[in-house]
Amino acid sequence: MINKSQLRQNSHLSLPSMHIQELSLYYDKKAAFTDITMPITAGKITALVGPSGCGKSSFLSCLNRLTDLIPHTKITGSIRLDDSEILNNDVDVITLRRRVGTIFQKPNPFPFSIWKNLAFPLQEHGIKNRAKLDWLIETTLQDVGLWNEVKDRLNTPALSLSGGQKQRLCIARALVLQPEVLLFDEPCSALDPISSGVVEDLIASLRGRYTVVIVTHNLAQARRIGDYAALFWVQAEVGRLIEYGTVEQIFTAPQYTLTAAYLNGIRG
Repeated sequence: MINKSQLRQNSHLSLPSMHIQELSLYYDKKAAFTDITMPITAGKITALVGPSGCGKSSFLSCLNRLTDLIPHTKITGSIRLDDSEILNNDVDVITLRRRVGTIFQKPNPFPFSIWKNLAFPLQEHGIKNRAKLDWLIETTLQDVGLWNEVKDRLNTPALSLSGGQKQRLCIARALVLQPEVLLFDEPCSALDPISSGVVEDLIASLRGRYTVVIVTHNLAQARRIGDYAALFWVQAEVGRLIEYGTVEQIFTAPQYTLTAAYLNGIRG
């Protein structure tokens, strides 16, 4: 019998913060964004907002070095996960991506069964015991509100699920590896309004249990679920960070005219 105490339980005190200092990203010598400096607070939800093409998703992909998979990219600056510099050459990126998971815009279940979608990453990380696999899969599906919907069809193809269910399965696939940081790249934009609301509520429920960064074009969503917000913009064809602060400060008392104009629908 597997006891929950055998597994690390995320808490605000044990979660990592991230510190980004003068970060710049280049694709084939063309800057996607430059000189981004901002914190990501442990256990909180940080929303990245701004118009298309301003570097939000590119910035997100730097936080667990998915940019390594893109040829001819160059990153300068610093990203610290607690006290560790993740851009150092000796960093184990597999371990990093287990600690810092990503959920993408379009739900992308593996072409396996529902059960296998969660078992596969666990098996790849050395967990083979069937009882432990079953327990982790059940508790994680419960965590994302899917267990009661799929418990009688775990061996059916994951691709048969609805769009919202697929996205929750993808969140479960990230959660089952017990990450500390979760990166969401517009996770609701491909969903219908009802499914979007379910996923949004799920993300909000992760506050305090994970450190969360979410890219969203939905300003109302950023205000509803975010603790902190960062406005990105394009200046001279390069992404820039215009303003960072608490959601309350950004939405009610922005420091910059551009921020106020964007939030009021005048720009962007």
